[in-house]
Amino acid sequence: MTGDGREAERTARAALTRVIEPGDEHGGRWLREFGAVELWRRLRSAAAGPEALSGASRQRIGGYRLRAATADPDRDLTAAEGAGGRFICPGDEEWPSQLDDLGDAGPLGLWVRGPSHLRIWALRSVAVVGARACTAYGAHMAASLSSGLAERGWVVVSGAAFGIDGAAHRGALAAGGATIAVLACGVDTVYPRGHTELIGRIAEQGLLVSELPPGDHPTRSRFILRNRVIAALTRGTVVVEAEYRSGSLATARHALKLGRFTMGVPGPVTSGLSAGVHELLRGEGVLVTDAAEVVELVGGIGDLAPVRSGPLLARDLLDPVAARVLEALPGRGAAEGRDIAREAGTTADEALARLYELHSLGFVERRSAGWQLVSGATQTADARRGGA
Repeated sequence: MTGDGREAERTARAALTRVIEPGDEHGGRWLREFGAVELWRRLRSAAAGPEALSGASRQRIGGYRLRAATADPDRDLTAAEGAGGRFICPGDEEWPSQLDDLGDAGPLGLWVRGPSHLRIWALRSVAVVGARACTAYGAHMAASLSSGLAERGWVVVSGAAFGIDGAAHRGALAAGGATIAVLACGVDTVYPRGHTELIGRIAEQGLLVSELPPGDHPTRSRFILRNRVIAALTRGTVVVEAEYRSGSLATARHALKLGRFTMGVPGPVTSGLSAGVHELLRGEGVLVTDAAEVVELVGGIGDLAPVRSGPLLARDLLDPVAARVLEALPGRGAAEGRDIAREAGTTADEALARLYELHSLGFVERRSAGWQLVSGATQTADARRGGA
């Protein structure tokens, strides 16, 4: 495509973002069949009848044409540039090709605000999403996960909403990391108003991304539809808190459908805000508790989470025979060496040798009535017997 043809394509796609709603598969199919320039011409042409755009009702096509009549892509491109933004579309170097996995429901293009390169950032990105009305536990986990991901060089993607989204962005920024906010409004529009400062910081240090042109306002359907972009853009999605009908679960379902990693952070079983996450974990979701476990799943070879274990006790270092001899001592009182040997399943000589070894290590002591545990070892032995 020549330079002029490329610019015509970009202008047409920018215009179509004013006409066709995000996720509209009719528009996506027409775009695939006709190309952006020809589709824009057909929507604007009074001579082109409804038959020029098959598969949609006359009323619906009339609605597209009413929008097309008032669309001004040059004005929108200028407004985006004035706000420090730009418009990117398939074929551009900055376009994240993984968005093409959405097929006809994919973005026509993206309005981007911020200094960084979207495609490069999206290569190592993870979505952290969840409930708006989150608990303190949920906010803590979202911030902790995001800061840990940022420290490991991963980009945190979320939706800039109240609750988990905001905590995720703040966690990444606090760690000096990278974060992307996918908006349900224009990149020059602040929503929610309570996140004016946060969205401003993301615009300066990260990226704001939207399918909607400058000045467009959010709606309920746009919030739901932007979730598919979050899922497609990233390597995986982590849901921190979500009720059964949460929009965050829609992001997880999109991620599953696209073959992306889908993860959930468990919470109290008594909390309705964890019910949706637990339902996800009962299905194909993977349980994660920190950033290391997320990276182990979405990262490359060698990105392994540390092995988890309880505290190392001195008795854990004993060889198997010495451990059996120690276990054979009664919790209270003393026992003779032969009785200890019988309980441990070893010879009297072997038991005696191990008893002196245990004595030197401070586990047992010799009394006139035989051998007995020292006070600390008695508590450990009782606890182990109770666990058995």
